[in-house]
Amino acid sequence: MNNYEHTFVLKQDLSEKQQKNLISKYEDIVKNNMGKIMGIENWGFLNFSYPIKKNKRGFYIHFKIEGSGTAVRELENAERIDTSIIRFLTIKVKTLDLKTKYFEAKNN
Repeated sequence: MNNYEHTFVLKQDLSEKQQKNLISKYEDIVKNNMGKIMGIENWGFLNFSYPIKKNKRGFYIHFKIEGSGTAVRELENAERIDTSIIRFLTIKVKTLDLKTKYFEAKNN
């Protein structure tokens, strides 16, 4: 089994319910193709450095996936045709870091 980190950016005008539906849709695609979601992080609503497809901001969602290349390929194929997704990126990693939360709010 391979390890992947997959991040996708949703359009800024989606409701919270639409976001949750899209996340569960892509979770199911991974699971149906013999992959396993090891972690999901909602990085929140972030500004872009420059407009992308007439959007200035977007919702970032990050998946940590364990599975075969088939699961990732099917996930990317579905995202490629989804008009609610602005961009996505998948990288293959040696090990998944499940402890570090890069965008978690820090309470002082």
